[in-house]
Amino acid sequence: MDGSSALKEEEGNARMEGQREERTALLTGASSGFGLRTALLLARQGWTVYAGFRDPAAGGELTAEAERAGARSRIRPIRLDVTAENEVREAVRTVEGEAGRLDALVNNAGFAAGGFVEELPLSAWRGQFETNLFGVVSVTREALPLLRRSGGGRIVLVSSVSGRIGFPSLGPYCASKHALEGLGESLRLEVAAFGTAVSIVEPGPYRTPIWRKSFAGDTPPAPDSPYAALHAKIKPMLERSAARGGDPERVAEAIYRALTDKKPKLRYFPGWGERWTVGAKTFLPWSWIERAALRALGVKR
Repeated sequence: MDGSSALKEEEGNARMEGQREERTALLTGASSGFGLRTALLLARQGWTVYAGFRDPAAGGELTAEAERAGARSRIRPIRLDVTAENEVREAVRTVEGEAGRLDALVNNAGFAAGGFVEELPLSAWRGQFETNLFGVVSVTREALPLLRRSGGGRIVLVSSVSGRIGFPSLGPYCASKHALEGLGESLRLEVAAFGTAVSIVEPGPYRTPIWRKSFAGDTPPAPDSPYAALHAKIKPMLERSAARGGDPERVAEAIYRALTDKKPKLRYFPGWGERWTVGAKTFLPWSWIERAALRALGVKR
């Protein structure tokens, strides 16, 4: 049974039961993409969702869609920049004060910094890790006591296939997601005794604003840069991949499965594309992968 069929079956069961246990989730990065779709899905399933926005003014799309879905009353927009410790503390206090419990934390906030390792300033690397890794640590540390008091709960880290395999010109993003994978494995073992389950969701390219924002912020190499020709080859490939990406609803469904499976797995793949990519890295010699990648880039060795 696929994710959509499972959700339809659960919705039917809920209608037959007439009611659903009230559950509460804190979700970061809810303004667009995976975060927006996940917030709507959880709200439709009867969860109360504290939807974190770095800029509350960006919450218009989520509010409008929740209104159309009849789920507006279950969406609680809150200010939450994961790199601002005071906002992280205040967000968890708000959940505790209003809901009195926290059943799930979805660490979704993130962005993609592009560029070549030699040319990117250290400030770009630090900014990437501040959001994609240290922001996750900050929110998780603050939320764990409330999750324990609520019975353990679930934590989902939204990673990427870029956390399992590196791609040229995406060094900061890939490095931050590789670090997030290690964090997830360690955290899962640390909190298991409390009844808290940690899962990692690994999407590939999907039609979300993260890549458009990345391309918009991308400073191309100077014409005399040793990476100029490589950049000219890579950028249209990444743009095509993003444009042809899958429906982000599939990622929201994978997150939902991680939050509701009776025995949550460590890793979830939204589709077969991710399984193939990670499978290739796992089972094929690296030399084969490297040869194929360099051939696609027109690099001769």
